[in-house]
Amino acid sequence: MSYRVFISLFALLISSAATAQGPAPAISYTRDIQPIFTEKCVACHACYDSPCQLNLGSGEGASRGANKSPVYDGQRSQAEAPTRLFYDALGKRAWQQKGFYSVLDAQGSQAALMARMLELGHQTPLQPNAKLPEEIVLGLNRANMCPQPGEFDAYAQQHPKEGMPLAVTGLTTAQYQTLQRWLASGAPIDEQGLAPSAREALQIVQWENLLNAPGARESLVARWLYEHLFLAHLYFKEGEQGHFFQWVRSRTPTGQPIDLINSRRPNDDPGTQVYYRLWPVQGVIVHKTHITYPLSPAKMARIKSLFYSGNWQVDALPGYGPERRANPFQTFQAIPAQARYQFMLDNAEYFVRTFIRGPVCRGQIATDVIRDHFWALFQAPEHDLYIVDPNYRGQATPLLAMPGQNDDVGSVLSLWHAYRDKRNEYETLRQDAYADAPAPSWSSLWAGNDNALLSIFRHFDSASVTKGLIGDVPQTVWLFDFPLLERTYYQLAVNFDVFGNVSHQAQTRLYFDLIRNGAEQNFLRLMPADARDGYLDDWYQNGGKFKMWMDYASIDNDTPTALKLAPNDPKRDFVQQLLARYGDLNARPDPINRCSGAYCSRPNIDPALQNAEQALSRLTSRPAAGLKVIEQMPEATMLRIETANGKREVYSLVRNRAHSNVAFMLGESLRYQPGLDTMTLYPGVLSSYPNFMFNIPADEVPEFVEDMENAKDAERFERIVGRWGIRRSHPQFWVYFHDLSQYLHETDPVEEGVLDMNRYENL
Repeated sequence: MSYRVFISLFALLISSAATAQGPAPAISYTRDIQPIFTEKCVACHACYDSPCQLNLGSGEGASRGANKSPVYDGQRSQAEAPTRLFYDALGKRAWQQKGFYSVLDAQGSQAALMARMLELGHQTPLQPNAKLPEEIVLGLNRANMCPQPGEFDAYAQQHPKEGMPLAVTGLTTAQYQTLQRWLASGAPIDEQGLAPSAREALQIVQWENLLNAPGARESLVARWLYEHLFLAHLYFKEGEQGHFFQWVRSRTPTGQPIDLINSRRPNDDPGTQVYYRLWPVQGVIVHKTHITYPLSPAKMARIKSLFYSGNWQVDALPGYGPERRANPFQTFQAIPAQARYQFMLDNAEYFVRTFIRGPVCRGQIATDVIRDHFWALFQAPEHDLYIVDPNYRGQATPLLAMPGQNDDVGSVLSLWHAYRDKRNEYETLRQDAYADAPAPSWSSLWAGNDNALLSIFRHFDSASVTKGLIGDVPQTVWLFDFPLLERTYYQLAVNFDVFGNVSHQAQTRLYFDLIRNGAEQNFLRLMPADARDGYLDDWYQNGGKFKMWMDYASIDNDTPTALKLAPNDPKRDFVQQLLARYGDLNARPDPINRCSGAYCSRPNIDPALQNAEQALSRLTSRPAAGLKVIEQMPEATMLRIETANGKREVYSLVRNRAHSNVAFMLGESLRYQPGLDTMTLYPGVLSSYPNFMFNIPADEVPEFVEDMENAKDAERFERIVGRWGIRRSHPQFWVYFHDLSQYLHETDPVEEGVLDMNRYENL
């Protein structure tokens, strides 16, 4: 059976909620309903953090309905059964057996739950661009209420202003009437599954043939590649715009319908022969889960060159199970380490995105292990002892195992101590080995392409990754080598189970703390030996010193560096030399935040925008102690600057919160240093979760900046919000909000996706 036949069968399955045979309905789900959901609902109802698990990005999600059980529960003692859309069930009946209930079906004489929620919202419109009533709880503090149809009346009585869409400018009258007519007619769904074009189908066969080639060596490489690309939204450079695909494991080979193996993790035992298959990503593309990766003839040639050019052999294929998950270095040790590391370096932004940005969608317990702003660099393969020294690799490999495979709650501490000690033994081994190696120099840093320099911004419980060095010199810099990059990826992407219990999640978080510490220690080797303790003391202030003594290996503060750095501020001098040496790789030059002269704007842009950037640069790289407005600002604010000729530029104004240390799982607020907060401003959309927007005519930007500099209290900031802010109740809220996605479409169309507004604040 052909791939097209499979897609046709798939389309029939996901339209199981459609009405029986008869004339086509007057309202089409595909033509009329999904566009409304995409415009007004998907910004909240997507991914695992969708309220009540109601995902409105596809007909399958709408038909599936809602579920009272939250995906994010950091206290559960038992792992939950996964509820991944399109993976863990298919069709309304199958989902109802997993605890979901319909929001589309009428209940006797009562209208559908969605109809009543929409009616409640339509009856209580918001006052235009006014601050919302305080009793409406928003964001991560909102309880997961999820009334079932029989509980709606009580919900409406207790929350009369909280219909749908929640606390935001709602549906137009035409949209409301269309949805109500559709629901009253039985909510038929005629959605067709996305199918590849003829050109894409040909390339799909070529890639599937590569990963399913016979032979032990080919099978091991395919397994490693699958485990490293399973999160990717893959696209063909000559393919259709908006068409993305994912690698899945199937029981059936190319040419037959995909029979999905829906294991919890991509490296769980499949229990049968595996075929790696590409299937289309279904539903609306949302930015927070959209981690893109291109497929092309050049990419295929690169893979063949890296993995199949040598004469290495596989004696026996490794099995599956907890030990294999815990240590991928042993599982895949037959594959040359050089090939594995180089593949990850070629695509470093993708890999860092997988464990920093998503697609878990919510992770404050994980993100509070990282600073709000830091840069990532990578060690050159030829200077990585794990790559070039087989004896060192043999000693290191057994020490690189990671926790989280045993989720026994009673064993958390003993497991943690065992893996901590193993990791520290590795750090000691690494430190001794590198002390005997040539001192680190500029050639120690990988500079192969524009993935070599990355910026990471944390926005409380989410984070983003961007090519290039953005912002002022950060407090910390990470330096990845292969063992660190691979462990980070496996610990936070491959082995992490969002449906896991408290033990699994705690072990993952605790080990991530060690990973951060390892990346910092790697970077410190580039600094002068006598400066390292000072930097470490700055990164681990107050209780952080106790954590250093209790859990971390000692740093090497004796072995010299070969870099010639200014003794008064070696880190800043390092950054200046780095930018000078690798400026051609820095995809994001940043004169706004690192203004070294009179001109603090980008060259060769509209003069009105140059003037705006020059003014806005006064808000950057200043501590909150001297710029009080920072205390009023959310983590990720979008500025939309309009020029007189009708053009606009979008900027991200990111708040970087300061902490005495980030070494503990709990008590983040106790380590917060608000007076040291700063802001970074950069063109583009640097977060999937905008917290607020300002729309400012370019000629008013100097006045906006002056008001921000003088906004020393909430009352003065309120006047700024009232004049330029786009509140949730703004009549044109959705126009401005979706213009951020339109901006992505214009500047980097592959990255376009619907942004999330769950964190949009009530300023």
